[in-house]
This record gives sequence, structure tokens and C-alpha cells, in this order.
Amino acid sequence: MSDCKYNGLDLEERQKVSTWDKMLRRLIDHADALGILVMVNGVVGNNSYRRLDPQEFRGFALADARAPLVFINGADAKAAQMFTLAHTLAHIWLGQSALSDVTSIAASEQEVERWCSAVAAEVLVPLGALRAECRRGEELRNALTRLARRFKVSTPIILRRIHDLHGLTQIELQQVYERELERLRPKRKSRGGDFYRTQGVRLGKRFARALVVSTLEGETQHGDAFRLLGFSKFATLRELGHRLGVVRTS
Repeated sequence: MSDCKYNGLDLEERQKVSTWDKMLRRLIDHADALGILVMVNGVVGNNSYRRLDPQEFRGFALADARAPLVFINGADAKAAQMFTLAHTLAHIWLGQSALSDVTSIAASEQEVERWCSAVAAEVLVPLGALRAECRRGEELRNALTRLARRFKVSTPIILRRIHDLHGLTQIELQQVYERELERLRPKRKSRGGDFYRTQGVRLGKRFARALVVSTLEGETQHGDAFRLLGFSKFATLRELGHRLGVVRTS
């Protein structure tokens, strides 16, 4: 666990990524390249009025030899999604399906959950590397900003690892962690975004590509594909395939 690497991204390579938010997307892409389906969605289907509550679950892993799958609750703070991704991927590595813990900083009573959390933390922020980066007497806010930029992870993850270095008590961690998550939560409702990019994230690029190709080749009926994709126009299907790189423009 002390290798400082995660899907081929060592600490030096992380410096090429400008923000930890982009790092999260890059980690998802690397998991997809390894054959793991990664889906991120914050609502039931496409119904924006039926939000998935992060207090009920943050994500889950379905370990399967042919189609391993990780689901991340997109309604959760992005700062928490990164740890959930690493945690659920540890479950896939272990070969055990699981629902993620309600809180990512609670000490689970289950040995497997503790192991997966330890793996996730070490993969994202190797303790030896963090120890070498720490500066005696540095103010906590400055340290969080600097170390999050160095490791390309969110500040709540840095807080976890400072706790692991005995720099914070469990009570202090819980207090500061929740405040940090609240600080990072978007203060305004999203006005939408790139529909096609959102579809790739929601369904997982690997699944979306396979479904588009299967539909265009006649193996999946259009009605079934539209139901799974959440729209009803063939032109939208073709454009999604183009955005995902499986359909050429004429």
C-alpha cells in the first residue's frame, strides 16, 4: 500500500493535473480503462426530484468477474466522492460486493470495511509521503490547502491522513471534517451542463459505449436503449455515440 500509485498515477504524474476535481475524473477514467464500470448519479434515474440521500449511502461496489461495477452517489459532496471511489475500488480488488459506510470517517466495526478504508487512504495519500511533506508549526488551514494541492485530493482526505499521523484526535477530526465538507458543498443549484458528458458519467462511459454500439448494430432494441439512457430520440443516441468516440460523423 505504500507504493504511492493509483492506477498508474504516481505523485509526480499528479502534478500534471490542475485540480483535485479533475483528478477525480481522471481516476474514474483509469478505472474505466481497467474494465470497471463506474457510474455516478445523484438522483433516481433522471428524476431530479428524487435525490439520493448521501446520509443513507455514499456508493456501492458489485464485484463480478466479467463486469465489476462501482456506483458513486453523485448527490454527495465531490470531496467525499473521491474517497468513496477509492474505497469501493478496494472492494472490487478484494472481490467483495458492499454498500459503503454512511460516514467515511467513522471507525467501522467490520474488518473488511476498515481494510478498504485503510487501502483507500493509503492509495490517495501515502502516509510516508505525507509525513515528509508536513511542516512543524504550520497553521492547519495553510497545511490543508498546500497538501491538497500537492497530492491532488480534497482537503477532507488530507484531514483523515493528518489524523492518521496523530495530528488530530478523533473528536477534532469529526468537527473539522464536517465543516470542511460543508465549505466545499456547492452553494448554488447547478444550472445544468453538457448533457452528453453527464450521460457518460451517470451511466459510466464503458456501459454507455457498449449500449450505443449494441443498439446501432441491432442487438438492442431502440426502446430498451432509450429507456436505459433516459431519452427518446435516435439523433441524441448518435450524438452520444459520437461524443463517446464510437460513432463517426458523416
